[in-house]
Amino acid sequence: MCGIAGFVDVRGGVRDLENVAKAMTGRIPHRGPDSDGHWFDREHGVALGHRRLSIVDLSPAGAQPMASHNGRFQTVYNGEIYNHKQLRAKIEAASPDVKSRWRGHSDTEVMLEGFALWGVETTLKEMVGMWAIALWDREAKTFTLARDRVGEKPLYFGYANGALLFGSELKSFDAFPGFAPKVDFGSLALQLRYSCIGGSRTIFEGVEKLAPATLRTFTLNDLNTQKVPSAQMYWSLRGAIEAPVFTGSPDEAVNAVERSLSAAIANQMEADVPVGAFLSGGIDSTTVVALMQAQSKRPVRTFSIGFHEKGYNEAQHAKVVAAHLKTDHTELYVTPDEMRAVVPKLATMYDEPFADASQIPTFLVSQMTRQHVTVSLSGDAGDELFAGYSRHVFAHDVWNKLNRVPTFARRGVAGALSAIPNGVWNAALALPRALAPAARQRWFTGQKVAQFADLLGTRDEMELYSRFISLSNPAALLENVAEPMSIQRDLAHWPRVGDFATRVAAVDALSYLVDDILVKVDRASMAVSLESRVPMLDHRFVELAFSLPLSMKQRDGQSKWALRQVLYKHVPREMVDRPKQGFGVPLGAWLRGPLREWSEDLLTPAALKAHAPFNVNAVRALWEAHQAGGHDHSPALWNVLMFQAWAQARKASV
Repeated sequence: MCGIAGFVDVRGGVRDLENVAKAMTGRIPHRGPDSDGHWFDREHGVALGHRRLSIVDLSPAGAQPMASHNGRFQTVYNGEIYNHKQLRAKIEAASPDVKSRWRGHSDTEVMLEGFALWGVETTLKEMVGMWAIALWDREAKTFTLARDRVGEKPLYFGYANGALLFGSELKSFDAFPGFAPKVDFGSLALQLRYSCIGGSRTIFEGVEKLAPATLRTFTLNDLNTQKVPSAQMYWSLRGAIEAPVFTGSPDEAVNAVERSLSAAIANQMEADVPVGAFLSGGIDSTTVVALMQAQSKRPVRTFSIGFHEKGYNEAQHAKVVAAHLKTDHTELYVTPDEMRAVVPKLATMYDEPFADASQIPTFLVSQMTRQHVTVSLSGDAGDELFAGYSRHVFAHDVWNKLNRVPTFARRGVAGALSAIPNGVWNAALALPRALAPAARQRWFTGQKVAQFADLLGTRDEMELYSRFISLSNPAALLENVAEPMSIQRDLAHWPRVGDFATRVAAVDALSYLVDDILVKVDRASMAVSLESRVPMLDHRFVELAFSLPLSMKQRDGQSKWALRQVLYKHVPREMVDRPKQGFGVPLGAWLRGPLREWSEDLLTPAALKAHAPFNVNAVRALWEAHQAGGHDHSPALWNVLMFQAWAQARKASV
């Protein structure tokens, strides 16, 4: 795992390629603390920079930038190719003389020889893993950017001052002379609605994220005219979602899931440095750890963090699971002060406005894990692949009930509910809230009544779900900003699958997984130089999971049925069968307490108008209502605060 940055300046505007390239990689030392390297083609203005976190082939033979044996291809890349040993054997079978030319045993060298033998696109199709690649073809005079199938590794690009810039993080671009981007307020609107900026957009005009499973090849003419060539797709997550359905029996499905996931885990446990795993005690991470331990000759290193706040702690569950599986378990209980101390670091850590509050515990568990290992496997993606979020079922059930009532009647009830102030609802619901279980008390508030009223007016279950996953309405918080279309709102282009739960899980996989979860984990783990691997995102396992019919994912009132059956072979079901808890923080209480002063400074009328066209009255009303205690507006407020903190930090650093 590494960080990459550089540029191609065919116009010759940059005279000091070396110092500019070093300055760009100098902004991301956390992504590669072990060494840095640079390569230049001064004739064409190519500068490739690399920060190395040594994982496979720790010797200088594994260092980047690296050239293919024939000298044609020069690359810097970030990621891991888990099947590089198999590819190496396949290359040797096709070209026996290559055996005498191997310099080491790195995956980078294998990838380059694949490019030389089969071409770039064919090699990408052969590769299993995660990657962000920058490749200069010295023969064809082309520059290629490529990203892994699901988007585990980030890759930004855009033109500035006549040159094409690329990098793992946007902060590298700030070191390039003349980079002075404008904030894209359309992207801000997306962040206010979903807590992240999705698709190919970024917070800056003229800068894009390379889409997953694509490559773009820039010719000299493209680079001279500052054209962005069309993306070529070498795989499709949507295609995997819409592929033919698995036709085997439930037992065959469970066995197929276990075989495929075990194989992915075996590949991802390979490294020349210590490897461990995050363990929350939930279904997904426990399954990954159980299958790791089943094929390990020694106790697997597992890590979890605990919180003293009631309702936010899963560490006790992880400890029980670890004891059963006999892992070498480490846990750390963090204090509220330690959690809140992370908040000022978030703006620079995430490099763009990003407001999933679970970014805080994700950073803390990564920080603790890095003290013991260099690589950690996680259970991410289980909910998206196996329709595991409660909203996947709940939204469908809600629609079935709502649809029994004529539209005009639903809208009339919605109007009546909305007419009653939330404070009145809070008072009326005080008793049932007090009697409800702690995990359900949040449903008995005026805010939830208001949300329910909003849902009553929806036309179909897809529109209802798009409201479910929207945290705020940007139109109410921004003035004169058009919100771009997003996959979550583009209902006509949702994947074509037979059942609602699979469809909305697929939308989550195409958006929430890529734009939120993977971004959160990449930035949090790489901030402490930890490589995080996600076995469930092996594309062969993704294809299998999406081929399973819903009856093999949701059955007998349980989600993730097939995955659970695999887990039950290793862990007693009573040890893991409990309501999903999540990985959050008591944000609402923090904003009324220890983070109030910090937040207030960012939400003054002057601060709000300094960086974006916020509707000051609307934001202030939201803030004041939250402080009054009648509403928990923390999700919407956190979105605003994370933009404000980012803008303030950027102004101070540029």
